[in-house]
Amino acid sequence: MTGRFAAFAVGVLFSISGVAQAYAQDAAAKLDVELNALAPSQKGCMMTFVAENNLATPINKVSFELAFFNEKNAVDRITVLDFRDLPQGKKRVRQFDMPGVKCETVTRVLINDTPVCDGPATGECMKGLVTRSQTTVPFEG
Repeated sequence: MTGRFAAFAVGVLFSISGVAQAYAQDAAAKLDVELNALAPSQKGCMMTFVAENNLATPINKVSFELAFFNEKNAVDRITVLDFRDLPQGKKRVRQFDMPGVKCETVTRVLINDTPVCDGPATGECMKGLVTRSQTTVPFEG
């Protein structure tokens, strides 16, 4: 009886270990995009983003469709920003000078879609998206 119990216990441990490992892989499979800074520029507003690809594959090319909200909580503008390539497990800083946008009027930024996501399986960039902001402006995905 002790031998059967030991075999059963070992089987349970392997099952739990496998589930935990699969969960950890799913939890780590994300695409982090941070709104790091907003700074007035001669053209309008310089936006700095930090992106880290923790998906299962490198991203050869990715773009994000962003919506910018104004002080009336209305969409002021929608634009697509090309983040280029994002190697797996690496952080990349991307800056975009947004002409005609005043930083002080941006009250919220939303990633509406990923029109280009070359590398991961279809839908993985949006599915794994995790956003955060280092500014007072909320950044959502």
